[in-house]
Amino acid sequence: MSVRRTTTVYLTAAAAVAALAGCSTGTTTGASGGGSPSPTSSGSATSSASQTLGSDTNGVPAAITAAGGTTLLTTAKPNGVEAQYGPVCKGSDLGIGKIDFKTDTIGWAQSEKEANPFRIASTKSQVDTAAKNGWKLLTTNAQSNVQQENSDIKGVIDKGAKAIIFSPINSTGLGDAISYAKQKKVAMIPVDRNITGVTGCQSVGPQLGSDFVQQGRRAADAMIKATGGQAKLAILLGASGVNVTDDRTAGFLDELKAKNATGLEVIFQQTGDFTREKGKSVTETLLRAHPEVNAIYAENDEMGLGALAALDDAGKSGTDKVHIVSIDGTKGAVQAIVDGNFDAVIESNPAYGPSAQAALDAYVNGDGAPAVTITTDNQYDKSNAAQAISSGAAY
Repeated sequence: MSVRRTTTVYLTAAAAVAALAGCSTGTTTGASGGGSPSPTSSGSATSSASQTLGSDTNGVPAAITAAGGTTLLTTAKPNGVEAQYGPVCKGSDLGIGKIDFKTDTIGWAQSEKEANPFRIASTKSQVDTAAKNGWKLLTTNAQSNVQQENSDIKGVIDKGAKAIIFSPINSTGLGDAISYAKQKKVAMIPVDRNITGVTGCQSVGPQLGSDFVQQGRRAADAMIKATGGQAKLAILLGASGVNVTDDRTAGFLDELKAKNATGLEVIFQQTGDFTREKGKSVTETLLRAHPEVNAIYAENDEMGLGALAALDDAGKSGTDKVHIVSIDGTKGAVQAIVDGNFDAVIESNPAYGPSAQAALDAYVNGDGAPAVTITTDNQYDKSNAAQAISSGAAY
């Protein structure tokens, strides 16, 4: 498998409008809804791991419908795009005026502490792109606090920002900020995590992110391959109340069911809050309660690296003892493949700067952008991990 870095892009307005006029009801090759997952857990503090993925509606997966997408766009997709969904969002529909990006200010609202390499890379992408474009960018960081992110977004608007690109700390907790932005006619562009339960193009502008259900499916396939379909498996769940966690969990469990991987027994699942520290402490608890565990699915790299630290302390590091599959694509996790401690890492690309800022421009100054754009993400294993490190593809 070749190593490549992909970036979310969007259809031109004319192509998007044409696609809406002639869209089909076929299913996508990316995110797909399905039945409910079957494996059960004996672990404590579980999240919604037993959720169902829901059914497709006119070729649109349930997770995309929740994010406001209603129609699968069937025109040729640009490089780096898995799927796109209408309607086409136009800022003018919400009374949002045109923006002069040479004089007006926009905001970038980061959700989590930038100790996480994913967060560092995502902020750098926004800052570097704005500098290249000559845009005035105000940046904030909510430090993993939903109330703070609401305050940050409203504060940047009060300072005169005409648009906010933001990474939601969760998928449902920013209603206050979204309502305020709508009242003030400020464009809102979510990236990475979707805002669920909104009407497409009526509460926020175009949303850009990875297919988190598909990431979970790919992680399950990698785990089946690594273990030969036989293992005592633990899942380190992401933060509660986040569509990323729900989708990566449901996709993983649904794929185990679809592949009839009954030999992979899920015996423990607990949230690690997407942090290395919590991943380590949860794994320490896991090893005491279930020393027989020999496979771990971590829903992000930081938790996986925390798990590896706990395994190392216990003398159990190495895929010959405990298999690890995680999601993100950070340099530390990909290096762990090279070192023989991880089996695979599914990429979740953080570099939304160029695509989000281009989508914002089309949304307010052009013919619009699709309501939901899903990226194509890479995957790393022994065949390409060293190349990913040397080329800089792993961030």
